[in-house]
Amino acid sequence: MAKGQASRAVVWVILGLLIIGLAGFGATNFGGSVRMVGAVGDVEIDTNAYARELQGELRALAAQTGQAIPFAQARQFGVDRNVLSRLVGRAALDHEAQAIGLSVGDDVVGEEVLRIPAFQGLDGGFDREAYAFTLRQQGMNVAEFEDQIRADTARTLMQGAVGGGFGAQDTFIDTLFNWARERRDITWARLTEADLAEPIAEPSDADLTAYYEENEALFTLAEERAITYAWVTPDMMLDTIDADEEALRALYEQRIDEFVLPERRLVERLVYVSDEAAAAALARVTGGEASFEDLVADRGLSLADIDLGDVSEAALGENGAAVFALEEPGVVGPLPTNLGPAIFRVNAILTAQETPFDEARPLLETEYATDAARRLIGDMVIDIDDLLAGGATLEELASESELELGQIDWRPDVADGIAAYQGFREAAFAAQEGDFPEVIELEEGGLFALRLDEIRPPALQPLDEVRDRVIEGWEMQETARVLAEQAEAAAEAIRGGAEMAGLDLPLRTERNLERDAFLDDAPPAFVAGVFEMEPNELRVFEDAGAAVLVRLDTIIAPDRTAPDAAAGLAAFEAQAAQTLAGDALQLFTQAAQTRAGIQINQQALNAVHAQFP
Repeated sequence: MAKGQASRAVVWVILGLLIIGLAGFGATNFGGSVRMVGAVGDVEIDTNAYARELQGELRALAAQTGQAIPFAQARQFGVDRNVLSRLVGRAALDHEAQAIGLSVGDDVVGEEVLRIPAFQGLDGGFDREAYAFTLRQQGMNVAEFEDQIRADTARTLMQGAVGGGFGAQDTFIDTLFNWARERRDITWARLTEADLAEPIAEPSDADLTAYYEENEALFTLAEERAITYAWVTPDMMLDTIDADEEALRALYEQRIDEFVLPERRLVERLVYVSDEAAAAALARVTGGEASFEDLVADRGLSLADIDLGDVSEAALGENGAAVFALEEPGVVGPLPTNLGPAIFRVNAILTAQETPFDEARPLLETEYATDAARRLIGDMVIDIDDLLAGGATLEELASESELELGQIDWRPDVADGIAAYQGFREAAFAAQEGDFPEVIELEEGGLFALRLDEIRPPALQPLDEVRDRVIEGWEMQETARVLAEQAEAAAEAIRGGAEMAGLDLPLRTERNLERDAFLDDAPPAFVAGVFEMEPNELRVFEDAGAAVLVRLDTIIAPDRTAPDAAAGLAAFEAQAAQTLAGDALQLFTQAAQTRAGIQINQQALNAVHAQFP
């Protein structure tokens, strides 16, 4: 890798560290007793570096999910292990760089520091005070930071040396290309209940019991959480709010454009380079030589390109009077515009509309009351927090505030009432027995607090309670089995010389079928199975209450003369080279770790984890 490329890579690495540090965790210092969370050989993994990386991962996770993820839940996702593994890999490469004497000079370090925007003043030059301040915010000093730049640069150079220069053999690329771009022609038929030779028999008790026992997962309720909650939403408070007449009228005036709509026109505008060209075009329309659509097509435009939508006379400015002078849809012009002379077409006339205050009043009252309820609920948060902090139970909270008490046996498939709110569902999933209730805001301005009373493990529902579902499932399975037998019999007949088109099958064909194709009515594994078949091979697939018979007619090789073939081959080559480089770097890093040895300080890890909520 060239020096310039390495330098640019390091700039982004350092900027990422700065952003993470400035986000709020860089100033943390865990003291000398927990100075490092581990080491690879002689290279230590700094405790603060681990904390910053961990905080960055949590912020990224929150950005992806749209909510703050509790650290305990993040650990279930393996976030802490991923961060530690990444830092161990970096330390192994740093140790290897030190072992072979790979480093960069002070001039390279200085160039990188001068390039970082966070260290620049208002005049764009290097600001030493900003440099020192930013590093203090990260809990670092100048020497530590510059050592880090030196290590990052050396590591980047090593990564480039290890992973650079890889390329896949032509045979490998050709094989990938052929595999991905091959297509298939097939003939197939989907047999459904209507194609049964005779109706399936009624299930016996033994049949139902066997199906029930073989498919217990279908009839097992998910883990259930018994939750007590207290909540309030704006809708629950609407009846307690009296609308203020003066405020309603003020709201009506603020939204007058919604309630008083002037006469409008659905208008299109076609601009020309000169008055003569516009006049000639208009003459063609008025003389019946061409339609307005023809004029638009002649300009290489579409109607969407010239559509102004529904506009008022005022919105058209100086052209408004002429356009609104039309008493029915039609064409007018040429008229001057800031883009040049234009002709206008009116497609429809929308009459003026006015909703008087009295008619708008119910809507305004609801909006006013909802807004007022949201503000009242917002004002409750501190008082409710104080009550909970003082040891109030949810039952006491409901008796001393506007919150209503409720109970729910919640599972992921329950989405009624309070469980319809995503905020509640997330809190219910994360709750642990013994947690103290806390105030959580809902998406539409409400709030709630909950208590997890009991966790009930997954439970198999008794056969008598789900008998109708068992019957339905058995019938679907039996229908698919019988139809598959019919399809196999048809396949045997075709193998014996019968024409597929001569059988009583609902045939359909697919041509140029690709590996990633999706076919309506086809089983999930259908396309993948087709690409495993040989020409003229017949195969039967079972589906839910159905069966599919398919014959592979032709395997179509990729067309290497197609316009996109060269780009496809280049993409495969680049992807293969990137994969090989990544694998080589991973193997090199693992070997470096093995040679240097890894030490992990679990006490230090626990100390960092304890800082996260």
